[in-house]
Amino acid sequence: MQKRLFLLGVLVLVAAQVATAQMGGRFAFRFLEVPTHARVAALGGVNVSSGLEEVNAVTANPALLQGKTNHQLGFSYLNYLSDISQNNLQYAFESKRWGRNAIGVQYLDYGDFVQRDAAGQEEGSFTVRDYAVSFSHAATIEHFTLGATAKVAVSSIAGDQAVATLVDIGGTFNHPEQDFVVGLAVKNLGLMLNTYGTGERDAMPLDIQLGASYKPEHAPFRLSVTAHQLNRWDVVYLDPNKKGTINENGEEVKEEKSFGDQLARHFVTGAEFILGPGFQLRAGYNHLRRQELGVENVGGMAGFSFGASIKIYAFRFDYTYAKMHVAGAANYLTLTTDLNRFLKKATLQDL
Repeated sequence: MQKRLFLLGVLVLVAAQVATAQMGGRFAFRFLEVPTHARVAALGGVNVSSGLEEVNAVTANPALLQGKTNHQLGFSYLNYLSDISQNNLQYAFESKRWGRNAIGVQYLDYGDFVQRDAAGQEEGSFTVRDYAVSFSHAATIEHFTLGATAKVAVSSIAGDQAVATLVDIGGTFNHPEQDFVVGLAVKNLGLMLNTYGTGERDAMPLDIQLGASYKPEHAPFRLSVTAHQLNRWDVVYLDPNKKGTINENGEEVKEEKSFGDQLARHFVTGAEFILGPGFQLRAGYNHLRRQELGVENVGGMAGFSFGASIKIYAFRFDYTYAKMHVAGAANYLTLTTDLNRFLKKATLQDL
């Protein structure tokens, strides 16, 4: 175990050195930033510290892959904007030789598009698909867990494919006496192996995230705060074509970036209300999403998300409604089952 922890620690140090080289520029494989399951989507779409008992949380932070997830199988379906859909599959297992592991598949389907020639004449249709295959490993020593996820991602547009290899690296600290978890994750650190056609290699959507979750003793709720895009301070885009205000001298004054708005865009907040051993309600707020997708002078809930979870026997059902824009929202359905119950039952029947 100590050797595995040492290797994971080396990966974290390497990630910290490489991270600064990927700031700015254009990003490819942005589908890797889409939340993969209902829980993290309900908590604002970014969370690296909640979900120790859930296999799906490994996609948010590989260090959340802990003992309670052994032999858990999770499947998530996302009804995204327009006719875009996403499917995600995760399975965790332990080995005496290789320790704690998980495998996963993420598949995003953008639907069919009309193909036209230079004159605008219809020539048929084409498809756009993105998918990634992942393998995760985590190890725990005392109150610390380190984890890493290796991913191969493929993006296909009308048969033209781009391929990338990436890694997520994460760590968690679990307080020995309180329900308090601190998480750190370096997401999507990697490079593009094959480009679209003869194009240039684009940067990966690197994201360094730091967060904490805390459930006060005897309280029926857990609160989470997560900071993301820590590798880039300026995540504010101001439309140069947007008209400014007119001052007392009749001059146009363009909107400027403010420190408060820049800071707020880096934070995501979430709350889980534990109403029973098998029932939870969740809510989250993502300020960056609201600022980017909210429509000026139009009411709406862009940036807010709401979810619920219910456990029946060995199955947990999760649903999340995440408002993206006044024109639509994302609907998540996640089914997670604990195969340990079935494996134990099958073992007893074989005796």
